[in-house]
Amino acid sequence: MASFKEIVTKAVIGKGKKYFKDSYYVEAENNPDTVLGCWVINHKFKGYKTGDKIGVDGSFDINIWYSYENDSKTTVINKKIEYNNLFNVKIRDNADLTGDTDIIVRSLKQPSCSEVKIDKNKITFNIEKELGVEIVGETKMKIAVEDDEEPWDEIIDDDKIDETLKEIDENVDDNYLDKRS
Repeated sequence: MASFKEIVTKAVIGKGKKYFKDSYYVEAENNPDTVLGCWVINHKFKGYKTGDKIGVDGSFDINIWYSYENDSKTTVINKKIEYNNLFNVKIRDNADLTGDTDIIVRSLKQPSCSEVKIDKNKITFNIEKELGVEIVGETKMKIAVEDDEEPWDEIIDDDKIDETLKEIDENVDDNYLDKRS
């Protein structure tokens, strides 16, 4: 008959992902005619607990390449953008968030520019990203424990092993296959 024991271990006690589409703008020194490119680089982020929610502080650099003066000249605008996003992550099996937990954040879809508009010297752009959050904390799990003790293995002395191997070597007939025919 099996009995049960409880084990306390660290495990994923909450997990979720969220898609974000945010709008930002930069002001250009010159009146842009055409946006030639928009790149997002250097994405950095860190998760933390805030009450019963999970917060993610992050930043990325945006580089917007545009033309001006009737498409005769070009330049690039560089800007660091910081963000703060909050998650309502569902906690599994009534786990407790008040204890020691680790917050793991992953970028499931790196930030990318999805749309750019020009309005005089103002360039408005949309950034899309998807973040995943895992909460690792202590949890209990029950396991079945068998009451029967495992049988003991017989330990053979090294001398007996050597004797057995010598006996096998002496009794093996190397010509066995030749004698069958």
